[in-house]
Amino acid sequence: MSDQSPPQGWTPRDPDTPRPGGGPAPRGKGGGAPKGGRNGRRRTGWRRLVPTWRMVVGGILLLVLLVGGMLVAGYLLVDIPPANAAATAQSNVYLYADGSPLARDGEVNRVNVPLSQIPRSVQEAVLAAEDRDFYSERAVDPKAMVRAAWNTATGKGTQSGSTITQQYVKNYYLGQEQTIKRKVKEFFIAIKLGREKSKDYILEGYLNTSYFGRNAYGIQAAAQAYYGKDVNKLTTAEGAYLATLLNSPSAFDVVSHPQSRDRALARWNYVLDGMVKKKWMTPQERAAATFPEPGKVRAAAGLSGQRGYLVEAVRDYITDHKILDDKTLAEGGYRITTTIDKRRENAFVDAVRKQMADKLDPAARPADRVVRAGGASIDPATGKVVALYGGTDYTKQYVNNATRHDYQVASTFKPFVFASAVENDSRTRDGRRITPNTVYNGDNKRPVVGTRIPYAPENEGQQSYGPITVNTATDLSVNTVFAQMVVDVGTAKVKQTAIDLGIPEDTPNFDAGPAMALGTMQASVLDMAQAYATLADHGRRTPYTLVEKITKEGENVHLPDRTPQQAISREAADTTTSMLNSVVDNGTGTEALAAGRPAAGKTGTAEQDRAAWFAAYTPDLVTVVSMMGQDPDTGTLQSLYGALGEPRVGGGGYPARIWAAYTKKALEGSDPEDFDLELQPGAAQPPPPPQTGTPQPPQGSRPPWAPDQSGRPNPPTPPNGGQDNGGQNQGGQDNGGRTQGGQNNGGQNNGGQTTGGDTNGGQTTGGQTNGGQTTGGQTDGGRTTGGDTNGGGQTTGGGLTPRRPPSAFLE
Repeated sequence: MSDQSPPQGWTPRDPDTPRPGGGPAPRGKGGGAPKGGRNGRRRTGWRRLVPTWRMVVGGILLLVLLVGGMLVAGYLLVDIPPANAAATAQSNVYLYADGSPLARDGEVNRVNVPLSQIPRSVQEAVLAAEDRDFYSERAVDPKAMVRAAWNTATGKGTQSGSTITQQYVKNYYLGQEQTIKRKVKEFFIAIKLGREKSKDYILEGYLNTSYFGRNAYGIQAAAQAYYGKDVNKLTTAEGAYLATLLNSPSAFDVVSHPQSRDRALARWNYVLDGMVKKKWMTPQERAAATFPEPGKVRAAAGLSGQRGYLVEAVRDYITDHKILDDKTLAEGGYRITTTIDKRRENAFVDAVRKQMADKLDPAARPADRVVRAGGASIDPATGKVVALYGGTDYTKQYVNNATRHDYQVASTFKPFVFASAVENDSRTRDGRRITPNTVYNGDNKRPVVGTRIPYAPENEGQQSYGPITVNTATDLSVNTVFAQMVVDVGTAKVKQTAIDLGIPEDTPNFDAGPAMALGTMQASVLDMAQAYATLADHGRRTPYTLVEKITKEGENVHLPDRTPQQAISREAADTTTSMLNSVVDNGTGTEALAAGRPAAGKTGTAEQDRAAWFAAYTPDLVTVVSMMGQDPDTGTLQSLYGALGEPRVGGGGYPARIWAAYTKKALEGSDPEDFDLELQPGAAQPPPPPQTGTPQPPQGSRPPWAPDQSGRPNPPTPPNGGQDNGGQNQGGQDNGGRTQGGQNNGGQNNGGQTTGGDTNGGQTTGGQTNGGQTTGGQTDGGRTTGGDTNGGGQTTGGGLTPRRPPSAFLE
C-alpha cells in the first residue's frame, strides 16, 4: 500500500534543512513541535516564577467565588439576635482599695419615643453629626470602613467608619467590645437589617439606644438630663448639642468638664455647618444660632458626698487611658477596685470640714458663698491616688474640684523653674550657675532681661527685696526673681521639665513665656500632685492611677503599663526639695509644721485671689490642696476677697492648715521620715555662725517675715540704702557684709552680734540701737559700712513697711 500523500498546500520539510535565520528546527518530544510559551518557546529562568495571565485571572475568579461564598454563608448563618443586655444595662460596682463598697453608678435611664415625636431638625442634627448620607446609602459602607481602618493604622486618629445602621446594631443587638468577631457579626446583621427594615425604623432605634452621657440612654432621656424638657420641645441648637455628645459623651459635657468647652463648641459648629451644607438649615438660621448652655448635673442620690466625685474621676481615668470607652463602660457589669484608701479619704474630708467648711457662714459673709476646695493625695513610690477631695457634695456641687482645669496654679509652678535650671545646668545672664545661693535682683516691677516680650511683674504686696538669694526668693515667693530665672533657663526648657514631671502638655494656658514662671497655666489639683510626686520620689515619675483592678464576669481587664521613669535627675529633684523644705520651715508655708513631719512645699495665690494653693509632701505622701472661688449660681470664677472674714486668702493659710491636719492623720501610726537628699554642688547652705547672748528662736519657728493670718508673707522692706544701696549686695553679703567684715569678721562674730553686738554692745546699748545694728553693730562692723541703710542700720533706716492694698497679680 502506497504512502498517504500529504495534504494539498503543505510542503514537507527535511529535518536537516536549515530554518530561516539558521539552525536546525527545534523538536519536541517524539520529534514533534516543542511545548512551551508563545511561538513554541519554553519559559526559562526567572520567567517561570511569573504567573501567566491565565493564572492571574483564574486566581481572581477563585477569590471572588470564595468571598462571595463567605458573604452568602455569613448572611444565611448570622441571624438578627434579640436585644442585648445593654438595652437594660447593669450597674458598675466601685470598691475602695480594701475591697469594701464605695458606690454603684445607678440604673440605666432610658425612655423610648417614636420618631414622630422627635423634631425633624433634631433628627437632621444627628444625621449631620454621624451619617449625612444615611437615607441614600446602603446599610454598610465598605469604603468608609477601609478608610477608617487606614486612618487608624496610620495614626490619623481612631475612626469607626460605621453607618448609623451599624451603630444601631452595635448598640441594640451586640455590644461595644472591639473584636473582629463582633465587627463581622455587625456587618452581616446590618446588611440583613437594612434589607428587612425601613430607614425610619433604624433611625428611631438608633436615637432610642444611643448613649449621651449623664447615664442617659436615648434622645428623650438626654433631653431631660441636659435641658430638663421633653424631646419634642428641643430647639435645633439644643438638638445639635445632643448630637455633639454622641461623639464623646463624657468629654463634651461642658458642665462637668468645662476644660473641654472649646472642643465641644467646635463639634457643635461642625454639626450646624453640616446641616447648612445639606440644606437642612439656612445660612441665616445658622448665623442666628447661639450655643445652648445645658443645665446642671443631677446626680443620683447614691452618689452623694465624695462618692460621686470619686466615681467620676475613676470613669474619666478609665476612658482617658483607653482602658474602656464611654459606651462599653456604660454597658455596666464591671467590678472596679480603686486605689482610694478609705481611712485616708475620710481623713481628707474631716480636715476640710474642721479647718475650713465649718467656719463658713454665707448668711453673715456673702463672700463665703463662693468658697470651694479641692485636693488630691498620692503615694509617690507607687503613683496610687490614695485620697481625693472633689467638693462639699456631688449632688450639690457637681464639678470635681480635684480634676478641673480652669484655675491658675500660681506660685506652685515656681519649683519647676528651679528644677529645670538645675537639670539644664543653667546660668544667669552674667554667667553664674543657678543654685539656691545664687543672688538675683528682687525689686518690684523689675523688667525681665533677655526676652522679646516686655515683662515687669509685680511682687506680692509690691515689695522690693533688692539682691536676694534664690532660696530666700522661694521662701518669700518673689515673682521678679523667677520671672527672670525662667528666661535665663529658657521658657521652652522649663515647659519641657514641667511636662516631664507630669503636667499634661495640653494643659490650658500652658504657654512658654516669662509669665509662665508665675503659674498662669491651669493644671488640675491632681496634675499638680503628680508633678510634686515626681519631685518627692527623687525625680522618678510613676504615672498616677486611680484603678487597682477591673473585672467582668471573672475576667480581668488589661490596665496600662505604669513603669516608672527617671523624669529629671535626682540632683535636680532633691535640690528643689531642699528649697521647698525651707519654705515650710522659714517661709510662707510654716502652717504645715503642725503636721509634725519633715515636709517640703510651696504656696501659691492666683490672679485676683481666685484660688489659693498649697502643694507639699513628706518623703512618703504628696498632697495638694486648693481653695477656689466660684459663683454657685452662674459658675463664673470669683475672687476670695473677704472669704472667712479675711481681707485676702493665701496658700499658706487655710490650704496649708488643711494639708497639715490631713497629713497628720493620714500618716498616723508611722514614724516620721527625714528627706534623703543628694544636692547640686554648691547648693548646701553653710552652717550658721556660733552665737552668744540673746537666745535665738528654735529651728522651724516663724521668721520675722512669717505669713500673716491669710497665709501671705509679711517681710520687712528696707528703704533707701537697705538691701539695695550698700546692704546685702554692695558691701553687704558680698564685699563687706556677711563675708568680709560682715557676719564673720566684723559682723556677728568680732564686731557684730558677738563682741560689739548682741553681747558687749548688746541689742540695747551697743546693739540694735547705739552700737549694734545702727552705729557699731551691723553698721560699722556689720553688714556694710553704713549698715542696712547708710548709717541708719535696721533701726534708723529699716523698719517694717505697711502692708499694701490687694492687687491683681499672682504670688
